[in-house]
Amino acid sequence: MSESDTLPSAFIAQRNLVDQVADYLTEAILSSRFAPGARLSEVALATELGVSRAPVREAARLLESRGLVVSRPRRGFFVRSLDPRELEGVFDLRIGLERHAFDRLLGRFDATIEARLRRQIELMCEVAQGSDDGRKIEEDLAFHRMVFEFADNPRLLRAFEDLTFEMRLCIALIGKTHAEPATIATSHWLLLEALQSGEADRCRAAVDYHLGVARDSVLAHLSDDAG
Repeated sequence: MSESDTLPSAFIAQRNLVDQVADYLTEAILSSRFAPGARLSEVALATELGVSRAPVREAARLLESRGLVVSRPRRGFFVRSLDPRELEGVFDLRIGLERHAFDRLLGRFDATIEARLRRQIELMCEVAQGSDDGRKIEEDLAFHRMVFEFADNPRLLRAFEDLTFEMRLCIALIGKTHAEPATIATSHWLLLEALQSGEADRCRAAVDYHLGVARDSVLAHLSDDAG
């Protein structure tokens, strides 16, 4: 018997509704419809979406667990502000995870994996010429998720996925700080070249540089806004 067979249909429908509202809010935040620090009005969102306040509240709690919003007692939910210290922590963790993924991938790297990663970079370069910022973010993350999948450690992949929601906030900001967004996609060729070299030190240096540029771009953007 599956789990869905043991749950009331009304509960399943409610959970599906919460997920739909969460998806809507996630997209709205990543597209900057709701700016960092903006309050998410349960009443206004419930009216706009034609639902009760309950699924909006549950969706906001879900987004809080993903690091996209924060709750304040008696005030409600707010889009998470991009704090420089917190973002440095996000990038520090991601660099550590990605270094390890590349180290593991080196021992498994073959022509099939190379072809898959190459096709993904080519797709990213095509998407970079368009105006769909959300698609650019997802294809960027898809490349890195492939690296973690090929590294063949389910717990490592899960750790990466847990971080992806906060990374989406970071990448959305990166897309606005580069004068030429296409450079974000083309920069992934250096990562592939490092894997092709078979050298662990070169892979670690490529990861540090790739994510370091992203980190520095985000922090510089925040510094300019603060000034």
